[in-house]
Amino acid sequence: MSVSPPILPPILHGGRLDLARAHFPQAPEPWIDLSTGVSPYPYPLPPLAPEVFTRLPDVAALVALERIAAVAYHAGPKAQVVAGAGTQAFIQCLPRLRPATRVAVLGHTYAEHAAVWRAAGAEVSRVETLEEIAAAEVGVIVNPNNPDGRLEPAARLADTARRMAAKGGLLIVDEAFADFLPAEASLALCAGEDGLVLLRSFGKAYGLPGVRLGFALCGAQIAERLRATLGPWSVSGPALAIGAAALADAPWLAARGVALAQDAARLDGLLAAAGFEIIGGASLFRLVRHAAADRWFAHLARRGILTRRFGERPDRLRFGLPAAPAAWERLERALESGRNGL
Repeated sequence: MSVSPPILPPILHGGRLDLARAHFPQAPEPWIDLSTGVSPYPYPLPPLAPEVFTRLPDVAALVALERIAAVAYHAGPKAQVVAGAGTQAFIQCLPRLRPATRVAVLGHTYAEHAAVWRAAGAEVSRVETLEEIAAAEVGVIVNPNNPDGRLEPAARLADTARRMAAKGGLLIVDEAFADFLPAEASLALCAGEDGLVLLRSFGKAYGLPGVRLGFALCGAQIAERLRATLGPWSVSGPALAIGAAALADAPWLAARGVALAQDAARLDGLLAAAGFEIIGGASLFRLVRHAAADRWFAHLARRGILTRRFGERPDRLRFGLPAAPAAWERLERALESGRNGL
């Protein structure tokens, strides 16, 4: 029987369960949110003193967190580490700190980078090579990339940053999904060099996006301007305490990396069995292709499972990792029924 494609909500970001509930009101609760690249293993919250809620955040706690983050991210000796309320805070700031008329973004990637530069008046181009990035005033690279997991070698990115710096340019490298890669895959050792800003996300790897914590690794001049733009108390007291505990706990992160690799392999098997072509991904998500991706999106949503779709690439979906055995079972049943009914 032929089934007409459903009218789908314009969900432009992952995590919009409010929109999903509005468009699929009969879906069972609780929803399983696989639309975000967030770890299903949240870091266990440490005991929090009442003062982190009842007092303004302490400068000493901010400095301590930034030092811990520098060690956790293997920052270079010249790097300044600036903490903010998620990497989005830095994405919003950078066009104001370094105005540009021509900005190049590598490949199909996270849309917020292009959006903020366009809003600032820049001409933004999607490009496919590092040569094109180097020719721009400002270049943006998400590495590993969201949603396809493309990974550019750190040495090539470092060379690109130096070429851009030589002509007064700026390279922004967003490493939001780099936590489970070997340290040498990161550009952190080069952080502090001219013409380079490195962004790191806390919430994705530690499963705590609601904490709203992220970091910029950069040279002293850019760091000073970022701090001035962010203003005082840019990170909440609870975020300072939680971030310091988690980033200092290297064994916990290593163990989660092993578990995530096993989960990703399990997800690959389920998706392949359902007829999806796996075309990319990183430790926290998989990108798949299917001619009936829109129908799959609706089929899963009617069963309370939210995936990430892409308006300009309607044959693709991105799946995050389920968080518990019951969620895995629901996903498996939904994929099985879709394979037999779509």
